[in-house]
Amino acid sequence: MKKIILMLFAIFIVANCTDNDTALRVLESNGYSNVQFTGYKFFGCSKDDTYHTGFIAVSPNNKPVEGTVCGGLFFKNSTIRFE
Repeated sequence: MKKIILMLFAIFIVANCTDNDTALRVLESNGYSNVQFTGYKFFGCSKDDTYHTGFIAVSPNNKPVEGTVCGGLFFKNSTIRFE
């Protein structure tokens, strides 16, 4: 029973390490469209980033792109990283 609770807690923590609202705002303000979120990207950002929001979108020059929007909890702005 403890293993199940621990596993559910770990899933809850990882699921809450994305910020779709901020990621959408950042991507749209940079000209990306048709944004679809792919969830948490464990290796998509640096260790200093709190949020790792994976995405697939269409770039301003109409090319499909995949990447991660990384962001901090309080004082770190968001960055877009591409795969």
